[in-house]
Amino acid sequence: MSTRSASGTGKRPELALARKQTVFNTFTRDYQLWVMVLPAIIVIALFNYVPMYGIQLAFRDYDFAKGLTGGEWRGLFYFKQFIDNYMFVDILKNTVTVSLATILIGFPAPIILALVINQLRWKRAKKVLQTTVYLPHFISIVVMVGLLNVLLSPNTGIGGYIMASLGFEDINLLADVNTFVPVYVLSDIWQHCGWNSIIFLAALSSVDPQLYDSSKIDGASRWQTIKHIDLPALVPTIIILFILTMGNVLGTGFEKIFLMQNTLNLPVSEVIATYVYKIGIISNQISYSSAIGLFNTVINFIFLFATNAISKRVSNTSLW
Repeated sequence: MSTRSASGTGKRPELALARKQTVFNTFTRDYQLWVMVLPAIIVIALFNYVPMYGIQLAFRDYDFAKGLTGGEWRGLFYFKQFIDNYMFVDILKNTVTVSLATILIGFPAPIILALVINQLRWKRAKKVLQTTVYLPHFISIVVMVGLLNVLLSPNTGIGGYIMASLGFEDINLLADVNTFVPVYVLSDIWQHCGWNSIIFLAALSSVDPQLYDSSKIDGASRWQTIKHIDLPALVPTIIILFILTMGNVLGTGFEKIFLMQNTLNLPVSEVIATYVYKIGIISNQISYSSAIGLFNTVINFIFLFATNAISKRVSNTSLW
């Protein structure tokens, strides 16, 4: 026993030294790559990790005169205040509804679009279609919401005209609680579907062309080609992007929802992001809004880890 113990103890420093040497060799061998990525590391550290010092605001009574660390320590008081708030259930339900609708409908959309574009054999039509579906991504959110207000106006918009011709004259799509989420999700798909399909098209471009030639010789239909060649090639990319998407499951975009909000759709459009803005910036309850934001981040973090663990166990594909 003593001999084994001694030999095991003696190996540990050697293993540690070997690991350090390996890391050092990696840095020296690939120093050009590390220099190239260094600005990105600095930006992420500066804007994502350094501000984490302010997380303590969620546990203190913030006082402008005393600074970040000068307020009284309150522990989980503000978290309890948010959970006990009469709006908690409604805000959480609205956030989950918008997020899940965006994921369930919006996530498969660029995959389907990429598969359709990849099946086009006329190169000119393929390029025109790609350019056309990419363009809406470059429209600012303010302009996008402005377009929605103009097009879907029940009195002057083309959407209102179509609804009136179908017999739905009294429905305002942006003010109705039943249509707000569909309008938000569908407009989001229209704006970003083409841009999000780029990464899937890149994955499909790595497929060996001989596989397509072989499938033609075997008499495979387009659906069979998609099922047996294209989709297997996309699976790793789909899994990784789905994990990243689930890491932001409660992170509904603030700008678009806030701009689309009005007094009529507020019961379904008030989400965590807009509530934090109103509580923190407008009402000046800094500590309370920090606690709500941290609560949102922790939930997203849990979803990210859970999705990554499930994916690693089921498909052996994960972020880490």
